[in-house]
Amino acid sequence: MSTTPAPATGPLIVAKFGGTSVADYAAMCRSANIVIANPNTKIVLISACSGVTNLLIELANGISDSILRQQLLQQLADIHQQIINQLQQPQTVSSAIDTLLDDIASAAAQAAIKPSSQLTDQLVSHGELLSTHLFNQILIELGATAVRFDIRNVMRTDAQFGKAVPQPERIRQLAQQHLLPLLANQIVISQGFIGCDDQGNTTTLGRGGSDYSAALIAEAVDATTLEIWTDVPGMYTTDPRITAAAKPIKEISFSEASEMANFGAKILHPSTLVPAIRQQIPVFVGSSKAPQQGGTWIRKTVEQAPLFRALALRGNQTMVTLTSLNMFHAYGFLAEVFRILAEHKISVDLITTSEVSVSLTLDQTDTGGGAPTLPLAAVEQLNQLCRVEIEQGLSLVALIGNRMSDSKGSAKHIFGALDAYNLRLICYGASPHNLCFLVNETDAKSVVSTLHQQLLE
Repeated sequence: MSTTPAPATGPLIVAKFGGTSVADYAAMCRSANIVIANPNTKIVLISACSGVTNLLIELANGISDSILRQQLLQQLADIHQQIINQLQQPQTVSSAIDTLLDDIASAAAQAAIKPSSQLTDQLVSHGELLSTHLFNQILIELGATAVRFDIRNVMRTDAQFGKAVPQPERIRQLAQQHLLPLLANQIVISQGFIGCDDQGNTTTLGRGGSDYSAALIAEAVDATTLEIWTDVPGMYTTDPRITAAAKPIKEISFSEASEMANFGAKILHPSTLVPAIRQQIPVFVGSSKAPQQGGTWIRKTVEQAPLFRALALRGNQTMVTLTSLNMFHAYGFLAEVFRILAEHKISVDLITTSEVSVSLTLDQTDTGGGAPTLPLAAVEQLNQLCRVEIEQGLSLVALIGNRMSDSKGSAKHIFGALDAYNLRLICYGASPHNLCFLVNETDAKSVVSTLHQQLLE
């Protein structure tokens, strides 16, 4: 492994800007000014412009109607052209943008004939490739010395298209070799979310993977801070769109923030914190629209660790219930269930068991979003073992806190607030930081509001 020392001594910040932070020319200028304001910000990863990834996924799913396909391609061109029109030197990027838009058009035509997960990754990656050209040019026009870098030269993954698994050791080696030498006297602008397998095929890290990319790069270059810039000033006690009484959190521990991200707090991708925890890199989450409002610091240890910290909500849940009388006082049943799930690369999220049945929820991991499903082949195999029931239209509510299972009376307080609701599954006790339950999707926001009012206000 290369041991090339970082050319920049002192603090090194990796900053990531989400889609709303680079949505248009004004948003890009605000974000660029945040970068310029801190001379320690040396590596910037950005997402596709807001709305672009959804358009690309739609094209990747295959649209045979050529008129509709052309309309979507025109929408993509317009989003980027509006930014180009406001540049002082549009000619420096317009040909690169045109080339990328042509590539999208031909890939979309291919997808209309035969869509595939590999082609989806290739198509979707163009959002970040486009936005980095524009952002880099805006930085230069604002007086910064910046260079655009293709993250695929560094972000090495396996070939699971749609939810590729990064290879941290390889990423570190390539970052030391290709990325660190560029940092001496310029800012490096690159892409979040996308990577490359050993064969040179473009991959993506799954929905929300831009944050994860930034954390992996921060780890690879031994950054002192990771900044995540989004459209809200940090983390809140719950989503402010669900209840106006949601309060900002100034400081939160890695373990609490991991639970929040994992259970649906959209401000962070669930995997983001793993590389930061490995290297104990503090993470700052702030709003690019209002940087003066401050944000949330996520650290290994915090001064205050309240019993109840926050509520998170995750929709599109799939619950699978497996029932078999053979499970009663038997061994090996669960082992066989998990063998079948592993064979089909199905990741399990929550699990509860009784003497004759087991209920579990499926992890949501790929780029496409939507409720996860069991492949037909997996259902057929499980049917030979037990009765299989699949239920959708559910949401997961997670209460995040500290030492909840050690605190007498806390469960009574929580469940007393929920006596008007039907709880489909409860997970409690495995972690000192969370209590989770499934509710009907139609009740989910009301459940969060009720709990927030009773426990956090």
